[in-house]
Amino acid sequence: MKPPVKVALLIETSNAYARGLLRGIVSYIREHRPWSLYLSEHTRGDRPPPWLAHWKGSGIIARIENSAIAAALRQVSVPVVDVSAARLIPSLPWFETDDGAIAHLAADHLLERGFKYFAYAGDDRFNWSNWRCEHFQNSIRAAGHECFIYHPTQGLALDDQEQVDDLARWIKELPQPAGVMACYDFRGQQVLDASRRIGVAVPDEVAVIGVDNDDLLCELSEPPLSSVIPNTHRTGYEAAKLLDEMMAGRTVKGETHLIPPIGIATRQSTDVLAIDDRNVARAVHFIRQHACDGIKVKDVLRAVPHSRTLLESHFKKLLGRTPHEEILRVRLNRVKQLLVQTDLPLEQIAERAGFPHVEYLSVAFRREIGVPPSQFRARNRP
Repeated sequence: MKPPVKVALLIETSNAYARGLLRGIVSYIREHRPWSLYLSEHTRGDRPPPWLAHWKGSGIIARIENSAIAAALRQVSVPVVDVSAARLIPSLPWFETDDGAIAHLAADHLLERGFKYFAYAGDDRFNWSNWRCEHFQNSIRAAGHECFIYHPTQGLALDDQEQVDDLARWIKELPQPAGVMACYDFRGQQVLDASRRIGVAVPDEVAVIGVDNDDLLCELSEPPLSSVIPNTHRTGYEAAKLLDEMMAGRTVKGETHLIPPIGIATRQSTDVLAIDDRNVARAVHFIRQHACDGIKVKDVLRAVPHSRTLLESHFKKLLGRTPHEEILRVRLNRVKQLLVQTDLPLEQIAERAGFPHVEYLSVAFRREIGVPPSQFRARNRP
């Protein structure tokens, strides 16, 4: 028997994003040939471990976060796959979650809640934060609104209380109510802390959404933090798959692989409708609670007694879509979530999402999403 190949993982274990990458790598190994893994304890941005200079292995998957690690990896003679947004060695194949798609999801989530003021709380040190900022700002501007950007005061430690004070000063100046995208969950928690410190109500005056869906961090936040769910599992899986091919002899140059997010975990920090029209707000709330129960527009009108023509007119004016389109949108979002996160057959997914039969689901999904459900599932899962 051939001995297992030796693979080094220069990936930290201290945050949910990196742990998701590692789970994806493990999934690939379990489905294919075994690897002998070397994972040393280190944190994000550390210098390269001393053992790397004399390590004898077959391949490396690394988060290349600084110039020291980049310099060390330029000296190795084995295949390397990069899973960091820093992109310090452009000649290497590179896997990253799709920051544009992440930002568009967050923008749509806040726009759906009827906000007219928007803001982005980022961290200028990181490419992924700056990319998310650019895409979020573009999405908001395309919808006809202004986006306010937080630029941290220089010299503040990331977890320093002065950082929260700095955010509090920025939040005070925002027009309200405002929808805020935080570049990742830790920054989102800081925005919540800063808002609480100055007496700004969340989500009524400031609604906040983060990125990474770190369950523990999001649930420990007050109130619990909504978050975009990146597909880190698939990112790690696909990176491992490509490294395996490279170790088998495939020549790969600096390819870019962007993995789209799964969806949004909605929690209390964005559980609000910033809509002045009370009837429309009640109708939207009813739809989001019951769309997957198979309701129709007539059920909405029973819950919110109103003229259908008048409700549709106000709905279209405030949200840009009709009640029927909102029902369909909520159902399709549920379908996408179930396609990626479960192995359920399409018949059960149709039932859970409120579609009367599979054929209707398939036609609606292809018309709205652009691909059939099976293709969407294949693209977004390992």
